[in-house]
Amino acid sequence: MKITVSTLVTAPLAQVWAAYTSPEDIKAWNTASPDWHTTSATVDLRPGGRFSSRMEAKDGSVGFDFAGEYTEVLHQQRIVYVFGGRTGIVTFQERPEGVAVEVCFDGEPTHSEEQQRSGWQAILDSFRRHVAGKLASE
Repeated sequence: MKITVSTLVTAPLAQVWAAYTSPEDIKAWNTASPDWHTTSATVDLRPGGRFSSRMEAKDGSVGFDFAGEYTEVLHQQRIVYVFGGRTGIVTFQERPEGVAVEVCFDGEPTHSEEQQRSGWQAILDSFRRHVAGKLASE
């Protein structure tokens, strides 16, 4: 099952790309809800490079690592990665009103398609808000 989520980020492509691929930015936006946070992130953005982020409940009750390997990186256009036997594809498309960011990933059997879609969409919405906040503070 393939699941796709998307958002429109009102910012220049270079800033959107940088915020999506910077470990410090990832720690700021990589959360589906306010009671979670990302405590660490690493990025080796090249084919064969690895990535990892540690997501934890803020109360310390539970956490998990999201990690994998990049298989394709087209600067400011597309990132393809594998994680846990699954594939994710992120595309960045410049439009007059901003940058369309789309994430398509292989679903997993433990959670419903709707649970997975809503969780990944919440993270992508957090990303959009993070970029908007960075622009507003400049």
